[in-house]
Amino acid sequence: MIPIGELRAAIPIAINNYGMTVSGAYLWAVLGNIVPVLFIIFFLDRTSSYLSRKTQFFNRFFEWLFERTRRKHSKRFETYQELALLFFVAIPLPVTGAWSGSVAAFVFGIPPKKAIPFIVLGVLVSGVIVSLITQGIISMI
Repeated sequence: MIPIGELRAAIPIAINNYGMTVSGAYLWAVLGNIVPVLFIIFFLDRTSSYLSRKTQFFNRFFEWLFERTRRKHSKRFETYQELALLFFVAIPLPVTGAWSGSVAAFVFGIPPKKAIPFIVLGVLVSGVIVSLITQGIISMI
């Protein structure tokens, strides 16, 4: 459930260090990756609004973060919208994934009802990719 690693770290660790089956590791990693998404999607707006109102520091920080993110990635998200979100979450690389995808959905104004299915699908795809890579590595050892 931790950011950065998410299921990209959870699946190999569960298989290699805890002796879990690939299917068991996949299931628990996907569930552990999706649970925080629901909290982020539903509470990020309230939390950032509250903090922005209470302190100038957070107000400046969120303005900077959101403006920078929109400026760097707006063309992709405007063109592809939910598909961009799906691919962003599905690519198993650092700083991509469900947590970042949830923040991106918020920043680009993708409503939760549209964002959640694409984020979940991205997590499922990412989990399959990581599981296949992990299995390939294990069979080589």
